[in-house]
Amino acid sequence: MCGIVAAVCGSRDVRADVLAGLKTLEYRGYDSAGMAVLHDGAIEIRRKMGKIANLEKELQENQLPSSTQAIAHTRWATHGPPADRNAHPHCDDRKDLVIVHNGIIENYLELRQELTDCGHAFSTDTDTEILANLIAMYMRQGQDLHGAVRAALEAASGSYGLVAMAAAEPGVLVVARMDSPLVIGVGEFGRFAASDMPALLHLTREFLILENGETAVLKSDSHQLFDKSGAPIERDLYHCNWSPEEAERGGYPHFMLKEIYEQPAVLARTAFDRCNDQKGDIEFELEFGLSQDDLRSIKRLRFMAMGTSQNSALIGQQMLAELARIPGETLNASEFLYSPELEEDNALTVVVSQSGETADTLRAMREVQRRGGKVLGICNVQGSTLAREADHLVLTHCGPEIGVASTKAFFGQVTALYLLAIHIGRANSTLDAAAGRKLIEDLRHLRVNLDASFRPEVSEQIAAAAKYLATVKSCLFLGRSLQHPVALEGALKLKEISYIHAEGYPAGEMKHGPIALIDENFPVVALATTGRTYQKMLSNIQEVRARSGKVVVIAASGDSVARDASDFMIEVPEVPELLAPLITIIPLQLLSYQVALLLERDIDQPRNLAKSVTVE
Repeated sequence: MCGIVAAVCGSRDVRADVLAGLKTLEYRGYDSAGMAVLHDGAIEIRRKMGKIANLEKELQENQLPSSTQAIAHTRWATHGPPADRNAHPHCDDRKDLVIVHNGIIENYLELRQELTDCGHAFSTDTDTEILANLIAMYMRQGQDLHGAVRAALEAASGSYGLVAMAAAEPGVLVVARMDSPLVIGVGEFGRFAASDMPALLHLTREFLILENGETAVLKSDSHQLFDKSGAPIERDLYHCNWSPEEAERGGYPHFMLKEIYEQPAVLARTAFDRCNDQKGDIEFELEFGLSQDDLRSIKRLRFMAMGTSQNSALIGQQMLAELARIPGETLNASEFLYSPELEEDNALTVVVSQSGETADTLRAMREVQRRGGKVLGICNVQGSTLAREADHLVLTHCGPEIGVASTKAFFGQVTALYLLAIHIGRANSTLDAAAGRKLIEDLRHLRVNLDASFRPEVSEQIAAAAKYLATVKSCLFLGRSLQHPVALEGALKLKEISYIHAEGYPAGEMKHGPIALIDENFPVVALATTGRTYQKMLSNIQEVRARSGKVVVIAASGDSVARDASDFMIEVPEVPELLAPLITIIPLQLLSYQVALLLERDIDQPRNLAKSVTVE
């Protein structure tokens, strides 16, 4: 959700550094932005509703003074509508202190009333302003900034990633975290804080990751962490392997397009470094942690995720059932808390998340662990909360994904789940070594077929279908078996970035309701690749055409039957059925991208959406 960047240095003017970091967090979704500095003992703030470009214009017309310490923020509205006055940073009523805050203070109304009774005045609708006044109140009672922050957070309930700066303590930043990610950057000329590592990669590659309940005091040449009780703690630095260039567009017009084109490289990073060609097995990195005996003991699998990650989990569930013969279920993480408590013996819960910071997913993971279950995390971000708290971990190594609409992360997740299915299948002897080698060889051959998905003639097919879809208000995506989750993902991508209503359905469900919607203005996107469901899909396509519905078909190159049954056909290479989702998802991603481009949407930052949903 919201984004935080902060810096404190000895002699360096940090305004440009902080603003540059803030720009890298635009992918998180936001409706306003602001920056505050401490200069000559006074706090100055600039904030504007809308994009960071609006803030930049304000800073050009009404400059902030140079400063060696600054905090900045992009806000995604929770309390109070988007407006200049509700944008962060927020001061107390005397402008003695300024904070930026991600998360939600749940008892803010109670605290607001208590502070009002004490004479405090408020000028915004936000819960953050209440927190600023609460901290300032404790400072006036004699606490230093760190003590006042801790006292205020003891009185508050909810979630927070927070950075505070006080006029009375120049050269000091205090940071705190509870259920909202916050990292500390350690650089040669200063200390930094941010919601996410990419915001600080232009300043440092060395990080400290705050855990829930922890606080830290940052100075230009030092940092001190404190645990939940306030006792000082030591922690090793984490070195981030991502480069600043990986968080840039690299000549592409949008991050989303860049990340779609990076998917062949994702295949190599996620899969091929883990392959042992001699044995036909998969060598997972040491963080995986499950022994062969552990894998053989698994009798039931539960997958939990949200959004795009849930669609990849649905594919993983089917892959594990087919290759490892283990029954499973896929649950929306936000709904798990309301499920009945069942025995966790011989069960493994696979939690899938790109960011590793999705609030509902983390809460569900912790509930599984509370019930005595074991969790395997599949995640893209080393050092994220999921990566740290899961009992076992598989990293997807996709590199930073900046576009809000996930593309390469989905690809990496499905690839990792395919490897996991082979690995467990080999462990429990449902696959022999020869079968394992064949499945890995299929994956290696997929690399060339991925290149075919970007051929000029395929791009022309996608462009023709996109030109038509850009004229409609709603459409249906249909698939069967492994292609059903791909249909769900294709529909999600279209609605996310084009704002066209789209729904994904299992094709067999079409006649149980959705068929009533089909007419000449209601198109269907159908996944009709070679395999066990091919003939059934052709029948579904004919049912759509019989009702004057137009059909965009994703089918194997040279499939004349599918071509004759379609209004628009997008060709994909023919690959083994288990790997077909990795082929068919690419044209659906590009189709959504082209539709959004034609409609002049904000592709990388679609309205109302955020990359990392850190509030429930």
